[in-house]
Amino acid sequence: MPEAMARAPDTIRSFEERLLDVSEGLPKRLRQCADYVAANKDRIAVSTVAEMADGAGVQPSAFMRFCQILGFSGFSEMQRLFRESYVGGWPDYSTRLHHLRETASGSPSALLAEFAEAGRISLEGLVQSVDSQALELAVEALAGAGVIHIVGLRRSFPVASYMVYAFEKMGVAAMLHSGVGKLDNHHAIREGDVLLAITFSPYSTETLDLVEQVSRRGIPVVAITDAVVNPLRKLDVLTLPVAEVDFGAFRSLSATLCLAIALSVAVGTARQRN
Repeated sequence: MPEAMARAPDTIRSFEERLLDVSEGLPKRLRQCADYVAANKDRIAVSTVAEMADGAGVQPSAFMRFCQILGFSGFSEMQRLFRESYVGGWPDYSTRLHHLRETASGSPSALLAEFAEAGRISLEGLVQSVDSQALELAVEALAGAGVIHIVGLRRSFPVASYMVYAFEKMGVAAMLHSGVGKLDNHHAIREGDVLLAITFSPYSTETLDLVEQVSRRGIPVVAITDAVVNPLRKLDVLTLPVAEVDFGAFRSLSATLCLAIALSVAVGTARQRN
């Protein structure tokens, strides 16, 4: 088991780097903590250690041990990092949702307000989660592709199909890999092309298999995904992380579609310049 770090991360970026460094060597329970935190960083600032532990499926003591392995004295110190990072901008999400439930429990207008609030928080977090250099590299790779192959199944499918539609309107050659008839069409991906994979936890096996096949052939892969710690990082993949705040068991695509629109337009613009 990894030893506790001498110094706690002091930025969200260094926190993510530390999480990547230690996650592979963790035992099962602590790896559950790492996976849950990676996919739910938006919850750290507003949750208790008991709530985080429950989400990860472990005892609070195990979650506290996980915090210490990352270099923190405990959960409170880790939580303080996230609260300070969002000073002036972090909304009291739990309080607002509680108020909505009290004033208009279960009504369509309350649900609309709750989902709108979750979408707003997701959009604000998008600006901080996507590294500008990684975004530039992704645009460069996609703009230089002969054909952009796009795969996104289940919850990711609306994003993938939208991007193919946007590229078609801009005259950019793109192909949607939908898995219809259990056909992945990986032989259509040729040298000079680029694969754009969109997948979120729990990750689509079909998408991961296609990424692995293509990556082994030396074809560039750009991925839109939700967690810092995910199966794609073991492959040679350029990742653009995006986190969606959920309401109940439902997670929208507000931030993901925003990133998809920005990426599509940036690629179309770059191709016109070239």
